[in-house]
Amino acid sequence: MSTDLRDTAELWPVVGSDLLAAGRVVKVRRDTVQMPDGQRAGREVVEHPGAVGVVALDEADRVLLIRQYRHPVGRLLWEIPAGLRDVAGEPLVETARRELVEEAGYRAARWQVLADYYTSPGISTERLRIFLARDLEWVPESERDYVPDHEEAHLMVKWAPLDAVIRGVLAGDLHNGVLAVGVLAAFAARQDGFAALRGADAPES
Repeated sequence: MSTDLRDTAELWPVVGSDLLAAGRVVKVRRDTVQMPDGQRAGREVVEHPGAVGVVALDEADRVLLIRQYRHPVGRLLWEIPAGLRDVAGEPLVETARRELVEEAGYRAARWQVLADYYTSPGISTERLRIFLARDLEWVPESERDYVPDHEEAHLMVKWAPLDAVIRGVLAGDLHNGVLAVGVLAAFAARQDGFAALRGADAPES
């Protein structure tokens, strides 16, 4: 049996496309896609700039969590620091560094890639890269140049043992997808001391 498990790029012909809506962050379009057998099907696509997430892990194997209000689901969710890829040309690890400081007030000396994934590939182009950040240091507020607003002005920050967060995901108590992928990947990567992880500047495939 082949062990070559790798997603590959492929684009079936789009014979028509209509813009349905455009917001501040996303656009929604409807593509008419031609299947290999000649049939055509309409597919709605949410165009999303993508994002990064950060599993910040300290020497005691605690994960840095933030709690944020998420209006579409009507919940306060425990999450990991994350943010949009909204600065053109910015390396993804630099976006992650910025988000870690802005949302949680920490910087990290060691960075590795935990996972790359599409959040909902049946409808959205959103792609996430999740980093592992270690050797953490608190950043005094006087050294920060970001003033949070809206939901981010009401964030709660909490340290929690990695094993406890994993139990929360498996119990159905924690629902954020970026959190789940990140901590499960960190739990698996910890088994060999994170030796198999890619460098922070690893290219996306």
